[in-house]
Amino acid sequence: MSTIRCLLAVAASKHWPLVKLDVNNAFLHGDLKEEVYMQVLEGVPNPSNKVCRLIKSIYGLKQASRQWHEKLLTALESQGFVKSKYDYSLFIHKTNTDINIAAVYVDDIILTGTNIAKLDELKAYLHKEFSIKDLGYLNYFLGIEVGYTADGVILTQRKFTKELLIGCGFDVSKRTITPLPLNLKLYKTDGDPYTDTEQYRLVVGKLNFLTHTRPDMSYAVQYLSQFLQDPRQPHVTALHHTLRYLAHTEGQGILLKATDNISLQAFSDSDWAAFPDSRRSVTGYVLLLGGSPISWKSKKQNTVSKSSAEAEYRAMAVAASEVTWIVNLLIGMGVSNLKPITLNCDNQSALHIA
Repeated sequence: MSTIRCLLAVAASKHWPLVKLDVNNAFLHGDLKEEVYMQVLEGVPNPSNKVCRLIKSIYGLKQASRQWHEKLLTALESQGFVKSKYDYSLFIHKTNTDINIAAVYVDDIILTGTNIAKLDELKAYLHKEFSIKDLGYLNYFLGIEVGYTADGVILTQRKFTKELLIGCGFDVSKRTITPLPLNLKLYKTDGDPYTDTEQYRLVVGKLNFLTHTRPDMSYAVQYLSQFLQDPRQPHVTALHHTLRYLAHTEGQGILLKATDNISLQAFSDSDWAAFPDSRRSVTGYVLLLGGSPISWKSKKQNTVSKSSAEAEYRAMAVAASEVTWIVNLLIGMGVSNLKPITLNCDNQSALHIA
């Protein structure tokens, strides 16, 4: 999703149109290289008891997704689009004066760029090859609602949030103002076992999906996720707190600003020995493009850090890797003059080590 957020942020800042396409029966277009046979469908006369050899892929074959991707790749390359080295689902067409971009997720395609005629030409070609639905301006993609204002592009998941709160099985009428209680410390063996473990896993999994547009939920989700195997009553109480916060902020999302100042900033932090069971720390970072969040993460570190400086340094290293990838991605999208990038950290010892 970081690639999609980057693309939408660039489009918002440069005032490019955003168009969504949907390919009809995408997996049926792939060409099979292997010999695959299937039984004749029930109800079709077959007196000689023959079987069918497939020429095209069908839904249910393990290679169907790959064959569709190769077919679409060939079609886009024939129109001058080149696959990005930094995201294989991003295709870019550049000339001396124009740039056009196609972002693909299975059978959903986002088109944007400077040359409207080229985009229309691509749409006509794809419709001829595959039969597509032109859904017009992008307003919904992978469960994310896309809105437009004079300030930029707004990404929310209001519909999904409402459905989650209705089906979660918790009373969320009493609202909270923080994703988790302040100074919360939970052990894996705290309290009595929770009887409905499937419900806990289901709700936390849905909350994880919400982090695509809710960076404020990232820490809470990764914290609750460590108890998925054996949730206890205190863990469920913390989950209930998070859901009540979500009910208080269900319309919240991110704004990708329409600004001429496309500068990249990075912030990293860590919570040293945050988990009392393992003494492992948490890495957190956020990247801002033109003041808008485009990439973020909250994740438990793989090893135990012996000091807060070490934990902060590890967080900086992860953030620096993300910055390197994002910079290369943005350069491919036609964004220049990004360097030098400022990586902000609040630990002087870690800064001296770096």
